[in-house]
Amino acid sequence: MKKAAARHILVKTKEQCEELKSKIIAGADFAEVAKQFSTCPSGKQGGDLGEFTPGQMVPEFDRVVFKEEVGKVHGPIKTQFGYHLVEITSRS
Repeated sequence: MKKAAARHILVKTKEQCEELKSKIIAGADFAEVAKQFSTCPSGKQGGDLGEFTPGQMVPEFDRVVFKEEVGKVHGPIKTQFGYHLVEITSRS
């Protein structure tokens, strides 16, 4: 069975999501940005979601985590919760 681990940042607007992505690409630490800005409880752990399998997250999230490049920041990804930046930390 496929497994992946990821961390994310959840915010209310696409604009804020894009702004935070620019900061991370420019060198800001993903975990610190998550602690400061994420509205998800996982933000306290630097956005860490731990390891999960397909179907445990919303479909929009799964599509990115199980198909896109590991180690890169992806997003904005719109879900019913808001806009996410996702960094896939591992996949097997």
